[in-house]
Amino acid sequence: MTNGLPITAPLCCPSNGGGDLMPLLLVAVALLVGHIVLQEFRKRKGKPEMKNLKNLVLVAAVVVAVGVVFALKPRTPSPAETAPAAETVTAALPRLLELGADKCIPCKQMAPIIDDLRTTHAKQLRVDFIDVWKNPNAGDEYGVRVIPLQIFFDTEGRELFRHEGFFAKEDILAKWKELGFEFP
Repeated sequence: MTNGLPITAPLCCPSNGGGDLMPLLLVAVALLVGHIVLQEFRKRKGKPEMKNLKNLVLVAAVVVAVGVVFALKPRTPSPAETAPAAETVTAALPRLLELGADKCIPCKQMAPIIDDLRTTHAKQLRVDFIDVWKNPNAGDEYGVRVIPLQIFFDTEGRELFRHEGFFAKEDILAKWKELGFEFP
């Protein structure tokens, strides 16, 4: 929150595909370049250097097209943004935190397991995912060396165990049982 107002989206952040204002800035720059090129075009009409000017116009048109595509691209929130906030959790639950990336192969293999644990054990276990490629600060915060990384926390938020790499659902549930938490 800033001055009592919630922050809904960053102005320019590479983690969301270029930010919300970056595409508009690209379009504005491309339009400015196009305007300058057209002025030069009018000055040099009929001269041999027109071929270079036409190439410049073509490049400006491509830049405008790319800017429009990025401006129209919908921004999808990262899993860290859609994960339930700590304030919304009423009862203290043990927590499984998966740190990975949505484009990493072992992380993609973990995704259905994490989703299944999140839905199957929603009342007994809090399951969160953070994409460390989109949110590199989280990688630093949790000391990520290898992804995927699963961190097991008790109901007080203390780290109990961490595992690097793919971790099968049965092995995750067995580790919870070993740590004193059994989920049917």
